[in-house]
Order: sequence, then C-alpha cells, then structure tokens
Amino acid sequence: MTDTFEASSAERSRWAALVVLCVGMLMMVLDATVVNVALPAIKDDLGFSQSGLAWVVNGYLISFGGLLLLSGRLGDLIGRRDVFLGGLVLFSTASLACGLAQDQSVLVAARFIQGCGGALTSAVILGMIVTLFPEPSEQARAIGVFSFVASAGGSIGLLAGGVITQLVSWHWIFFINLPIGVATAVAARKYVVRDRGIGLAKGADVPGAVFVTSALMLAVYTIVSPAATYGWGAGRTLVFGAASVALLVAFVVREATCAQPLVPLGIFRSRNVTGANVIQALTVAGMFGMFFLGVLYLQQVKGYDALQTGLAYLPCTIVMAVLSVRYTERLAMRFGARTVLVPGLAMIAVGLGLFARVPVDGTYLVDVMPSALFMGAGVGISFPALMMLSMSGVRPEDAGLASGLVNTTCQVGAALGLAVLATLSTARTETLSRAGRPVKEALVGGYQRGFVVGTVLVLVALGVALAVIRNPQQPAVQADAQAEVDDDLDAELAVA
Repeated sequence: MTDTFEASSAERSRWAALVVLCVGMLMMVLDATVVNVALPAIKDDLGFSQSGLAWVVNGYLISFGGLLLLSGRLGDLIGRRDVFLGGLVLFSTASLACGLAQDQSVLVAARFIQGCGGALTSAVILGMIVTLFPEPSEQARAIGVFSFVASAGGSIGLLAGGVITQLVSWHWIFFINLPIGVATAVAARKYVVRDRGIGLAKGADVPGAVFVTSALMLAVYTIVSPAATYGWGAGRTLVFGAASVALLVAFVVREATCAQPLVPLGIFRSRNVTGANVIQALTVAGMFGMFFLGVLYLQQVKGYDALQTGLAYLPCTIVMAVLSVRYTERLAMRFGARTVLVPGLAMIAVGLGLFARVPVDGTYLVDVMPSALFMGAGVGISFPALMMLSMSGVRPEDAGLASGLVNTTCQVGAALGLAVLATLSTARTETLSRAGRPVKEALVGGYQRGFVVGTVLVLVALGVALAVIRNPQQPAVQADAQAEVDDDLDAELAVA
C-alpha cells in the first residue's frame, strides 16, 4: 500500500512539474507576440519613431535567439533546474523594468535583458521534459502538451495583448509577468527535482561560447534590422551577414578541434535530429505569414481592432490544443512520428495556400477561418512529432543542448520568415501602388505574395521530411503498452 501511494505521489509530482515547465515556456512565447498588438500604444506614449519602435521587438529577439544554444548547453553543464530558475528571475526582473519604463532607451534595454532571461528559461525545458518522462508513450504525451504551449502561445499572445492593452494599458503586458514568474519559480523549487550537471570541465569552452553566441546574435540582428530595412542585397546586410557566417565557421572549427567542446558536433550525425531542426526552421519561417501578414490583413484591410484580431485566431488555437494534447501522441506512437509529421506539414501548406487567394472584400468565415483551421490542425499534428524527432536518440547528458538547438532553429526561422515575407510583401505592395492600384488592393497583393512564399517554404520542409526523416525504432518491450494505446485510440476515433 505504501509503495503504491509513493508511486502515485511521484507520478503526480512529475505531471505537476510538466505544468510548471509549460507555464514557464508560455511566458516566454507570449512575450514574443503580446507586445505586437500593443506597439501603437507604446509608440504614442513614449514617442517612438517607426524604425525605433521595431527595436522593442528586435531587442528581445536578438538576445533570445542568440543565447538559446549556449543556455541549453549550460543546463547540461551546471544543472537545468538552476538555469531555468535563474532565467525566470532575470526575465521577471526585466519585465518589471519594462513595465516601469518611461523612456525609449530604458524599454529597449530592458527588452534585451528580458530576452536573455527568456533564453535561459526556455532553452532547458524540453531537455527536462525528456528526462522527467523517459518512457516513450508518456514522453510523447508530455511533448504534445509542451509543443501546444510553444506553438499556440503566439496566437494566445495576440488575444492577451489586445485584452490587456485595451482594458488597462500597455504597461500591464509586462507587469503581469512578475506574479506569474514568482509563482512559477516557487512551484519549480517544489516540483522540479534539482539535477546535477556534468560539470563545466566537460564543456567550459569559453572561446566556442563567444563564437556561437556572437554568430547567432549577429545573424538575428542582420535578419531583423539591415535585411528588413535596406534589403538582402544592401552593402551593410552583406557585411553583417558575412561576419556572422565567419563567426559560425570559426565556431565549427573550434568545436571540431577542442578537447572539451561546448557543442559536441556528433549530435548532428543523427539524420532525425538534423532533419527535424531544418524542417522546423523552414516551417516556422513559412507559417509566420499566418501570424504576421494575417494580422495585417485583418487590421489594415478588414479594420479589426486588437481584440477582434486575437479572437479571429481562437479557432486555430482550439484545434491545435485538441490535436496536440489529446491525439498526436497516440498517433505518433502507433504509426511513427514521421508518418504523423508528413500530413501535418501538408495541412500547414494547404492553410497558407488558401490564404494566398484571400480577396480585398473577403469574409472571415469563407476566406480566413478555413485557413486558420487547416493551420491549427497541421501545427497540432506536426509540431509534437517534430519535437519527438529532434530529441530522438539524444544522450541524457546532451538533452539540454538538443533542447536549446530546437529553440534556436525556431527563433532563427521566425526572424528569417519575418524579414523575408515582410520584405517581399512590401515590395509587391509598392509596385502595385506605383501602378495606380487602390491602397487595399495593393496591400492584399503584397500579402498574397508573402503567403505564396510561405507555402513554398513549408513544401520544401515537406520534401526534407520525406527524404531525410526516418521513424525511430521502438524497443520490443513496448509492445504490450503500445497495444493498449492502439485500442484506446481506436475506441476514441470510433466515438468521434
């Protein structure tokens, strides 16, 4: 009886730990998008120029994307829970500074520090989940919950940002992080078991850390600033891009020759790990059209306010939640992660393709909602499978590194998608405007081009999935457990 009670208590603690980690991840994802709908209010209040206002977003993206890989490895070396808690403290403190900011430079600096805290917190979460749930079926279920939070947080952020900004003020989109951060830290100390890292001596490669962090920060900066502002062929874009590539090459050379590398390059020998990260970068870059250009279409063409825009994405979020939390894990366990990934990517491509034909006088139910439903279904099916593949076969001591790599490719893909789609969309709109087209018609023409390019990127990701990814082998000892999963799934699908 005692053994049964203790086992049940340990089981509850593990799932409580998952909730804590997912809340931490939700804070980071929300903060990347919750600011977007509040930007006009921030601009009016603090007197930002249009170019200066971009740094409220870019300051967070540069530090967040640049530090993810290093943060994930630090979790392996010094302990993932300690890195998670340290990131929460830094993120919450910076959020307070953001909310109190009455000056442009203070807000941008605080956003940069906030990104540092976000990187430390989010980079180690997936690694901790894999460690907490070693049994494949439970791990797949836990990753399904995590991937829903990571992917749906963007649309939730749009809704939350609209509600808070309209009902209170933009300051509270930052203040609200403080009580949530404190509560998450307290719960993490209670439910998340402290792990011991393998030690800095196993990977304290300071030059490598400087190379990779500088390369990633400079790459994200190049994408979100000179490339987006002056174009991809501009001189300063090419200079910064070349410098980023040179730093990355220096990092690879360093890791290949260093006795104790920060990032063991052997992790890239796994075709599933490498392929899953490439697919994620391409897919996130492509689907940014839905969350960026789609918002612009609803607000600038259809006249939606911030709250209405957030509500428009609610069906996408609901479908995403139902599939990723309830069904994807069972489908992946039964048919294999690759088998589930392929139709998921196809549905994302269909959703973007449908949006590429949206007209000026389009209606929500006919021209927007079907795309949102396809996107929600595609993300809900494919992203949990991607997470499973990106962590498959990774050694426990490299779980933090693999987790940081997943987050890095996601952030770089988002930044790349934003720059590419925004640049191409704007160029098309300007061409149509010069040709004498009405304003809304020119805008829609630009958005349509962006959605076409996004569709192509996702189709390329689908090609990579078909050519590179293989279903991970499952041990024979899982046969009985898998049979139970199959029976449960058959029963639920029959009822549905």
